Amino acid sequence: MHPAFAVGLVFAGCCSNVIFLELLARYYAVMVTMFFTVSVVNNYALNLNIAMPLHMIFRSGSLIASMILGIIILKKRYSVFKYTSIALVSVGIFICTFMSAKQVTSQPSMSENDGFQAFAWWLLGIGALTFALLMSARMGIFQETLYKQFGKHSKEALFYNHALPLPGFLFLASDIYEHAVLFSKSELYQVPVIGVTVPIMWFYLLMNVITQYVCIRGVFILTTECTSLTVTLVVTLRKFVSLIFSILYFQNPFTLWHWLGTLFVFTGTLMYTEVWNHLGATKSPPPKEDKEN
Repeated sequence: MHPAFAVGLVFAGCCSNVIFLELLARYYAVMVTMFFTVSVVNNYALNLNIAMPLHMIFRSGSLIASMILGIIILKKRYSVFKYTSIALVSVGIFICTFMSAKQVTSQPSMSENDGFQAFAWWLLGIGALTFALLMSARMGIFQETLYKQFGKHSKEALFYNHALPLPGFLFLASDIYEHAVLFSKSELYQVPVIGVTVPIMWFYLLMNVITQYVCIRGVFILTTECTSLTVTLVVTLRKFVSLIFSILYFQNPFTLWHWLGTLFVFTGTLMYTEVWNHLGATKSPPPKEDKEN
């Protein structure tokens, strides 16, 4: 066989392969980038004096970000009732954020300089959560556009969103290695049933990965099989249960003001989904859908 023919096969085959690969993954590359960014920023915010309850409540404000970007990008228009529900969510998040800020700056064991430094890191954490919230809402709009154009394929989206970002963690290799060393130094724990003894932090990480897969798998199935109302209700209830568990089991500080803010957030979320109207749909017709230009 002439070498020129082999060279032609290499260029024709490999170049066309790359072209088709790019056509296959072009849209997912954008969504994967956003997914990776949101995941890393949300997790890193926990290192910036953000308590877990505030982290969960703040992320419950996704409706606010979705509405803002929906108005800007999709030119949507909403009813006064929905604007009111979003205002209620905003007030709830503000109350919880304000009270958490007071907790950060009023710790008796801190000097004035340490208190100011802790508050500055906390503000950076709030900024990171805000950025991740807006980016997550933008990703949701982009994902909705993809589903309309190519159909809903939950397993495919689950694979691409989690497999393609893996090389990005090379940029975090030093931080990952540092925590791996700390994990290996944690106390030993005998895993039930199988009887294997491992550092307890590695066991926690393994369980976190397994349960995260179950959670994400369920969410992706919900987005393809159920209405957006059902997805919102399920996710909202899940966040509320997680919040209660975090407060009671881990004894995270939570004042009466925090409870009031939480009530506003979840009430506003349920108002936005118009759940009461849908529950009574058999008695009266549902309200009109949001108008779009």
